[in-house]
Order: sequence, then structure tokens, then C-alpha cells
Amino acid sequence: MLASACPGWICYAEKTHGDFILPYISTTRSPQQVMGSLVKGYFAQQQGLSPKQIYHVAVMPCFDKKLEASRPDFFMKEADTREVDCVITSGEVLKMLEQEGLSLSDVDPAPLDTMFSSVCGDDLLRHAGSASGGYLHHVYMHAAKQLFGVEVNDLTYKVLKNNDFQEVTLEKDGDVVLRFATTYGFRNIQNLVQKLKRGKSPYDFVEVMACPSGCLNGGGQVKPLPDQSNKEVLQKVQDLYGAEQAQAPEQEERVAELYHTWLRSVGEGRARELLHTQYHAVEKATNGLAIKW
Repeated sequence: MLASACPGWICYAEKTHGDFILPYISTTRSPQQVMGSLVKGYFAQQQGLSPKQIYHVAVMPCFDKKLEASRPDFFMKEADTREVDCVITSGEVLKMLEQEGLSLSDVDPAPLDTMFSSVCGDDLLRHAGSASGGYLHHVYMHAAKQLFGVEVNDLTYKVLKNNDFQEVTLEKDGDVVLRFATTYGFRNIQNLVQKLKRGKSPYDFVEVMACPSGCLNGGGQVKPLPDQSNKEVLQKVQDLYGAEQAQAPEQEERVAELYHTWLRSVGEGRARELLHTQYHAVEKATNGLAIKW
């Protein structure tokens, strides 16, 4: 199975490898689009509003998230509205503040909103995982426990060709029973795809991200200052992200509450629609200028 949270990777797979690669990609929606279902569905209902009365803005580290939000699959036909109306990158937020002559350091802090959020006092909680907040960590631990009865507390990654291509394995009775990998950046993605085509990929699950170093290095992130390097800024962001408390999703009370109050109430079929999506192979357009006469 290949992870599905990165829209740049999804776009590449749909346009370049079509029906061959798409069956391997998880149908799970990205966090942005799960929140789209939640805001325009459950939240709208709780507030006594129609989905169209809510304008849902997502702040993301990635320009491709704008394309994701515009996919026809995420348009609510009956309500005549998108699940995510607008995506603004973190870099664009900074530009908007600069245009208004504002600095975040000059603004009085407000309490964190606890609705649908993992908040502990004044601190945000993150789920354990990579610099992209991907699913590999959780899927690995869950699979180890459910399939092989092994409790895993920490994951030890092995760097392969480069830091953006790492693997983690689970051994039992001397045999490797699980083999997962993180594959970031298109150079590594292309190598993975070639292995899949040759039937030589040894992995059970791969967390795929288009950007080298993952989402913390996304194209929409805040850019370095003139006296900073990309490497310095990335390291600082990684340190800040890693300093946040981590919590497993199944330990989050609000997640459990949503399963009971929202997803079970709509039924299994509708719940699947709200949490999953589908992919579409894109036919290559014939361009007369590209034909070698």
C-alpha cells in the first residue's frame, strides 16, 4: 500500500502511471479532506447551518493542496459547495501579514480552539510520525500488534540511498514480517515506481511525499531570510515540530467521540464516503507540436 496524503504524489501517479499504480494507493482521504467532511458535514449539522453557509479555509505548507481542494470528488453536489473552500499556504499567510504591516509577535495570543483539535492546556499535540505527519508510524505499530501480537513503542529507521529513503522492519522468529519505507522527493519516487513495475518492491507500506524532507519542506512554506540557508530553516522547523507532545490517535478522546456521535450515526456506507476517496487515471493529451513528423 502507498500512502495518499500528498496531493503532488497523487497528481503525478494519476498523470504518469495511471491504472498501473493507482490500485496500490490507499483510498484514505488526506487530513485536509477529512477535515472538509467534518466541517461541512458534522460541524454544519451541529451548528444548524447548511454546508454552503460555512466558508472553510485550510492553511497548508503546500501549493498542491489548492489543487486537491478543487478536485470534483470533494464537491458536495446537493449543497452546491466545496468541502474546502480556500487553501492558503503558510508562506502566503506571512505575506498577508506583511502587507497589513503586522507581525505575529505584536499580536496578543488567544486561547487555542479545542474544537476537533488535539490540545493539552496551551500546547498542541501531534501524532507520532515523520516530518510530514504521515501515517507510517501509526500503521506500522497497529499492524505489528494486530497481525503479529508485537507491541512496538519506538521505530528505528535505516537510511538507504539517502535520508529521504528510509525503511523500518519488524522481525519475528528471525524472519522479517513487516517492511515499511518512507520515500520522499521525485527521484526516490521514480525509483520506487520502477521497482513496482518490475515486481521487485519488497515493501508492505510506503509513505510517499513529493517534497524532499517531507511537508515541513513544502513549496508553500515560509522562505529563509537573506542571512539564512534552507537547511537552517528546515532544521529549526523540524526541531519545533519534534518538540510538540505526541499522542496516538486511538488515545484521543475527540476522535473516539466523533466515531460514536458522527460516523456511526451516518452508517457504514456513508462513513466510507466521508473518509475515503478515489483516483482517476489521466489520459495524456495529444499535442500536435510534440509529434515528431
